[in-house]
Amino acid sequence: MASLFNSGPGLVCSSPSHHTKRRNMFRFQNISYSRQPVMMVVTIDTPVIRRSAHYPPSEWSYDFLQSLTGNSVGEKYKKTSDNLREKVRKLICKETSVDNPLSTLELVDDLQRLGISYHFKNEISDLLKTIYGRYFEANENWNKMNLNLKALGFRLLRQHGYHIPQEIFKDIKNESGSIKDDVCKDVVEMLNLYEASFYAVDDESILDETREYTNKCLREELEKNKNVDKSTRMLVKHALDNPLLWRLPRFESIWFIEAYKGRNDMIPLLFDFAQLDYNILQGIHQEELKFTSRWWGGLNWDKKLEFARDRMVESFMWSVGGNHEPQFSVQRRNVTKLITMVNVVDDVYDVYGTLDELERFTEVVRRWDVNAVDGLPEYMKICFLGLNNSINEMGYHTLTNKGSYVIPYVQQAWIDYCEANLVEARWFNSGYTPTLEEYLKNSCTTIAIPVIVSCAYFLDSNVRVEENLWNVIQWSAVVLRLADDLGTASAELARGDVQKAVQCYMHESGVSEEKARAYIKSLIIDAYKKITKERMACKSPALQIFMECASNLGRMGQFTYERGDIFGAPDDLYKSHQTSLLFYPKS
Repeated sequence: MASLFNSGPGLVCSSPSHHTKRRNMFRFQNISYSRQPVMMVVTIDTPVIRRSAHYPPSEWSYDFLQSLTGNSVGEKYKKTSDNLREKVRKLICKETSVDNPLSTLELVDDLQRLGISYHFKNEISDLLKTIYGRYFEANENWNKMNLNLKALGFRLLRQHGYHIPQEIFKDIKNESGSIKDDVCKDVVEMLNLYEASFYAVDDESILDETREYTNKCLREELEKNKNVDKSTRMLVKHALDNPLLWRLPRFESIWFIEAYKGRNDMIPLLFDFAQLDYNILQGIHQEELKFTSRWWGGLNWDKKLEFARDRMVESFMWSVGGNHEPQFSVQRRNVTKLITMVNVVDDVYDVYGTLDELERFTEVVRRWDVNAVDGLPEYMKICFLGLNNSINEMGYHTLTNKGSYVIPYVQQAWIDYCEANLVEARWFNSGYTPTLEEYLKNSCTTIAIPVIVSCAYFLDSNVRVEENLWNVIQWSAVVLRLADDLGTASAELARGDVQKAVQCYMHESGVSEEKARAYIKSLIIDAYKKITKERMACKSPALQIFMECASNLGRMGQFTYERGDIFGAPDDLYKSHQTSLLFYPKS
């Protein structure tokens, strides 16, 4: 945050024209007229030097977005989809048998990765319940099971809320406590074991050791064994880039539909349904994008607050990543608005505002009084009034459609967010480097998952965030915060910003940047353990919806920032995901 220059001496101007020419350089403090009619004395501040992040403009014009028309929208496609869905349902009932649990679990895994499992939640739930009771509930069955079944069953059952203990893998270790050599003999077994190990919770050393061991073995296998078939090699490389637990379901579908098409055991019915369903959902998302584009155009922040990121389309992409299923349309619209406004407010605090201005802006937000904006500079008036109007509009929709008055709760979430941003502004202006614990406590609020997900939850008519949902929100914020810091710290520090997690840990512990980065990455793994534990403990479908949204926003951070500040300045790979997700149907 650029320091505020002290006020300089007043200037004497012979005419108002000089005043006008300098209006973009100075903020006028007061004008006083002498008794002599020939002279006007103008007292002004020293010019405020503001930072700039030099964000490129949005590549998506309003006219382009409004021209979108889904290619798979209409009664014809709906009938085809309904027909294919029923055929898939019959396939699930006919070709899955709890007498062949590995085949059943592999089908469930394919349905999830193809992005069509949401159509068959009841069928999948019944299958997993039966498989759990017959094969996994009693530990005397564990030693009789092959490793593929154990690993895939462990991952899918934990994902769906069953607590399978880590001791199911106890037999992969020898008497000395190390993992047996024969675990490395089968690539598919290793891959399933590797993916399962990420579903660990705290104090599960068997899974921690398994994760490190299988990671090493799989990398060696890719280098040495040229006989691994193309499809398996592709899956292994994909998993080593990022495990399934860290991947966004909707983005995984983009990749997996193409990968599934090349498999020898591909079921054409599943492929056809997955591709059509993907395109139908894309058409739904395009209509939502057109709606939010009109809202963003009406807000006019892209023109009035040009220092800030114009990233409405990218924000919508995050909302689709959060929850992509068709029934969450209102939630996606709300989340898109919230993320878009968060980005601008963040740039007010991190890039443009002076500390004095930020102190006054935060006080107006605390009071949440439109009559208190008179003392703010124009750009802050526009920001606060736009924020206020948008929150009132969303809150009104909740009141009229859900019968709940939630605006005070939404306002409080924004107050907490702005106050945390002010803390960071004060740190920067004073040159203070916090401890890592102190930094994370505050910055997991400024990373905005709490304000986004809690507001989305309130706007769904609930006015109390239950403890286990709040825990998932907090730990997902840690994932996003640390992923963001690992990817963007260099650029943000170069333009002038508060010290990030890596630098805080280096300052506190005296370690090298390489070791600090390794430690920060280990904290991301620990955060996922907390998320997994909370999600397994939650039995409420309504809460799971928002837990999924919070978890996916954390995952979205890993996807976005693994190559730098790709949100602020999207690269070609990010743009290709945007176009695949929002604009180009599968064919």
